[in-house]
Amino acid sequence: MSLNWLGRLILALVALVVPVTALNAARPCCGETPTHVSLAGQLLIASPTIRGPPFDHAVILVVRHNEGGAMGIIINMPVEELPLATILKMLGESGTNITGKVRIFAGGPVQPQIGFVIHSPDYRGPETITVNEHVLMTSTSQILRDISKNKGPTKSLVAFGYAGWAAGQLEEELRRGVWFTASGDPNLIFDEDRQKLWDSAYARRTQDL
Repeated sequence: MSLNWLGRLILALVALVVPVTALNAARPCCGETPTHVSLAGQLLIASPTIRGPPFDHAVILVVRHNEGGAMGIIINMPVEELPLATILKMLGESGTNITGKVRIFAGGPVQPQIGFVIHSPDYRGPETITVNEHVLMTSTSQILRDISKNKGPTKSLVAFGYAGWAAGQLEEELRRGVWFTASGDPNLIFDEDRQKLWDSAYARRTQDL
């Protein structure tokens, strides 16, 4: 990892809070009832025809999807692994007996300085949101502190950046066959070998929305 990238990572960790606009862009407003089929909690699998970054063989967990647009996190593009003790020290926190490492993922091309923790449902904080019954997302630095103290979720994935779609954009890309969909199986999200994840998810793809 370059020093510049590491510096940006630490700055992002200091402000590990999702901007309200990032989630509101894909959240129903004013109590309206969505009239379309939401893919929140499901996986998007990039078509084999996609070439080049950032979506070549990408597998994306859809976090939000409604009439206003969609937001997802790429879950199969690891970037670097850092000790939790190093991250917390750079955050200005000191402590002993801090063990373990966190693998950092490139979550998408939008706002790569913003961090997201996708995790199992055995952990919930004040700002945690539910993706599906098996997967939640928390975007505060507190979850990193809890992970370092073995008080965090049993399964987690830390990503920076996200993929976003404007209203109707994802639906059009699905119609054109840019993406396939698959159920948001937690075994795929957390346990599958990242190098095999696209193949495994593609094998489970559904042909029609």
